[in-house]
Amino acid sequence: MSATPDPILIEVPETIETERLLLAAPRSGIGPALAVAIAESLVQLSPWMPWAQQAPSFEDSEAVARRMCADFIARRDLSYQIYDRAAEGRRLLGGCGLHRLDWAVRRFEIGYWIRSSAQGQGYVSEAVMALTRLAFEQLQARRVEIRMDDVNLRSRAVAERCGFELEGILRRDSLTPTGEVRNTCVYARLAL
Repeated sequence: MSATPDPILIEVPETIETERLLLAAPRSGIGPALAVAIAESLVQLSPWMPWAQQAPSFEDSEAVARRMCADFIARRDLSYQIYDRAAEGRRLLGGCGLHRLDWAVRRFEIGYWIRSSAQGQGYVSEAVMALTRLAFEQLQARRVEIRMDDVNLRSRAVAERCGFELEGILRRDSLTPTGEVRNTCVYARLAL
């Protein structure tokens, strides 16, 4: 068996198009749009996302975008912003990505969030399916996971709609953003 290539040499597309969406790798200059989307969505995001506990400044969001860009280039984390292809100026809808990358095993974890005004329209499922195809078809994934708090029913519904199977619930394995102990659902799909 050949050695795993240096991840920085692995080709990963910077954009992915779906029927309604454009998934784009992070770039400098998106900080203000990112800050506005997060600020709009704090009530929905704050129970689940440690980074969504207060509205970020434009500068804070720009710094995050630049760090995500560097991580994408280095293949440490593959974040994408979700844009509405039909909207004028391609409105930023949220974010998604392949995280906790294990290039040797070819195991990836999908994460996602969507701004409040775009919820309930199937955008997250569309983005998750695009990332799942990327992982299995282009990156030769053996395993793709989605993990979430066991009481995050909307996120669980996305995993199930996208064909991920609940493998188990890790009891009392992590903390909520407010420091309470929580359970984590582990959903997965395996290479055929």
